[in-house]
Amino acid sequence: MIGKGSNLFAMHPLIKKSLPLIEKSLSMPMAARLLLLVNVGALLSAFVLQFGFDVKPCYLCLWARIPYASVAALSFLALVWKPYGRHTSALLGLCAVVYLAGMGIAIFQTGVEQHWWQSVSGCEGQDFKNLSPEEIRQALLRTEDVPCDIVSWSIFGFSLANMNIPLSFVLAFFAAMAAKRNK
Repeated sequence: MIGKGSNLFAMHPLIKKSLPLIEKSLSMPMAARLLLLVNVGALLSAFVLQFGFDVKPCYLCLWARIPYASVAALSFLALVWKPYGRHTSALLGLCAVVYLAGMGIAIFQTGVEQHWWQSVSGCEGQDFKNLSPEEIRQALLRTEDVPCDIVSWSIFGFSLANMNIPLSFVLAFFAAMAAKRNK
């Protein structure tokens, strides 16, 4: 049990009351259900922004979706592969690793947005320096490339890449704790 024999968790009554809920959340099948729900929700949110509000994703934004889709598939597999056991624990542990990879993508994208380093090939916009106005117009009409160093959507000054860093860390921690719990 989490906090068993620990004075840290016994200090606050709210923490003490929430321990059974935390235990249940880390157990199978609840852990896999929560991971599946969070990842499907994150992907749906990205699609709503893209198609509902016409927020065009850059190349790195599309790459940032891959960990969420991967963890959705892994957590679904963990949910349906019964009886739960070591294989489930391994799948949840793999989810944690995938989240850390996603956090790496988010850190890289944040660095690109802040101009701390150069982006990867495919993220830069088109160079219009030596083009005539008509050539620029034609290029703008045929391209949908969004430069990765331009934040296309933010809330309270944080881009989606910025928010993805702590979210990925928390989800990696949750998946790792669930993997440990379900050995």
